[in-house]
Amino acid sequence: MTILHLQLAEELLAQFGSPLYVYDQATLLATIARITRAVPYNQKHFHFASVTNGNIALLQIFRAAGWGLHANTPGDVVLGLQADFAPEQIVYSGSNLNRAEMQQMLDWRVATLNLDSLSQLELLCDLVRDVPEQSRPRLGFRLNLPEITGENRIGVSPAELLQATDVAANVGLKVSGIHFYRGTGTNVTSAFTESIARVIEVGQQLPDWEYLDFGGGFGYPYREGQIGFSWEEFGAELACQLQQLTRPVKLIIEPGRAAIAACGTLLARVVSVKWQGQKQIVGLDTSVANIAVLSVHGGYREIQALKDSSGEKYQTDLCGNTTFSRDYLGRNCSLPKLAVNDIVAILDVGAYGYAMASHFLHRPRPAEVLLDGNTFRLIRRRESYQVLLEQL
Repeated sequence: MTILHLQLAEELLAQFGSPLYVYDQATLLATIARITRAVPYNQKHFHFASVTNGNIALLQIFRAAGWGLHANTPGDVVLGLQADFAPEQIVYSGSNLNRAEMQQMLDWRVATLNLDSLSQLELLCDLVRDVPEQSRPRLGFRLNLPEITGENRIGVSPAELLQATDVAANVGLKVSGIHFYRGTGTNVTSAFTESIARVIEVGQQLPDWEYLDFGGGFGYPYREGQIGFSWEEFGAELACQLQQLTRPVKLIIEPGRAAIAACGTLLARVVSVKWQGQKQIVGLDTSVANIAVLSVHGGYREIQALKDSSGEKYQTDLCGNTTFSRDYLGRNCSLPKLAVNDIVAILDVGAYGYAMASHFLHRPRPAEVLLDGNTFRLIRRRESYQVLLEQL
């Protein structure tokens, strides 16, 4: 997590307005380095899952650090290309592309396509017939292993994977990779390590197996003291098992939330305070529309008051600026007595913050700022109400 001091927060809000997303570059680079070091395997490639945060300035930090891009949608690819990722640095792993979108992937020359169904393979085969061999993508499939992950709509069974090799061969394509996604926001390291052997077993059945995309879903400990996912334990076990293979396999890993959550903070100002008995009810100039969908991506973010907190603390609910009954940024927090214009910091919003921000109840989205040491710069402008009228 990144903690901003009051003077800097006041300066940022004075210049860029409130609420405001703030990303700390030093925190992001430290996280990238730690994750990269944790996997002691020579043929490894990290690809940032931009579904969690698509700001081009942040994507460029990942590119400069030697990571590639993992795309879930054509929109992710557009952002990646705009951030100067080369097509060969982009891996697409998604579902249900229509014909025009699949053609876009080929036109953009995205180097690796991990498909999720035989139907999508048939579409690709139909489109790829006239594509020169040197311009064709590397082909893999999302693996569906319900005995490990439970029921899942995405991916193919091991039997379908082998069937796909025959279908692909009809147009001169090879199925050379498998993609495995363990779960969303999983902090239990053993859930990943105990899956490795089975995934490798399936991969060895592919006659042209070249790469293992051991995908995302890596968790992040949002609560202080919460046990987080151990990159070191996971990396050591994954490397150990891959190094036992008789032929080398390239490894792709797709961190998203785990890589970027900690660097992001949402600053907001207090706009109202009332009391219900001994509980402090604080109204903020932001809402749940500006943080992750809590029912999907976690129901807790640590919140700090950027003021002297040495005095008495009060049970506090922090509420958004809508009449939505569930518009709580935090409930039963222990915070000092707050006043109008005080600043609070909602931590760990780098993942699924702006990326899932919406125009719920017709409020424009905040600006985004990047901190680099003692300097900062705007990396996305604040929206105006004009954004709500652009289609009129």
